[in-house]
Amino acid sequence: MRPVNRDTKTVNHLTFVSRNVDPEMLTDFTRVLVVGKSPVNRVVVSKIVERSGLKPISESPETAATTLRSLIPGAVVLDGGADNKDCDALMCGIDALRRTSGRSLPSVILLSTKNGTPESLGLSSVVDTVVVKPITTERLQPVIDHLIGLARS
Repeated sequence: MRPVNRDTKTVNHLTFVSRNVDPEMLTDFTRVLVVGKSPVNRVVVSKIVERSGLKPISESPETAATTLRSLIPGAVVLDGGADNKDCDALMCGIDALRRTSGRSLPSVILLSTKNGTPESLGLSSVVDTVVVKPITTERLQPVIDHLIGLARS
C-alpha cells in the first residue's frame, strides 16, 4: 500500500503578474528569495530568514528568474560563489523590476568571499549591500531586518 498525500494546500507563494498591474502593489515584504548554487548555503540562509519572521523561497540561479517573473519579494539574497558571479544572470531581471516599480525593490544582498562595498568590489548597481562569508546569523539577520524595514517604509 502506498501512502497518500493528504495535504490539500496548494503552492501559495506565486502571485501572477499581469502587464496592467502596478508591480509595487504586488511586492510581498514577507518573502525573501534565497538564491545560490549550494543547497547547503541556501538552507543556512533560509533558516536565518525565518528567524527574522520572514518566509524564504530557496532557488538555484537557474530557476530563480522564473520566480522573479511571478513574485516580487521584499528582498533577494544572492550567494555569489567564489568569484561573486554565480547569480549574475539575475541582475538584469532584478534591475527591470526596480525600474518598473520606480523604487529599489526588491532589496539585494550579496553573500561574498570578499569584504567591501558593492562599488569597491565592482559589483552591479543592483546590489544594495555585501555580507562577507562565512554566513552567520549575527552578520546576516540584522542586514535583512534593516533592508526589509527600509523597503516597507
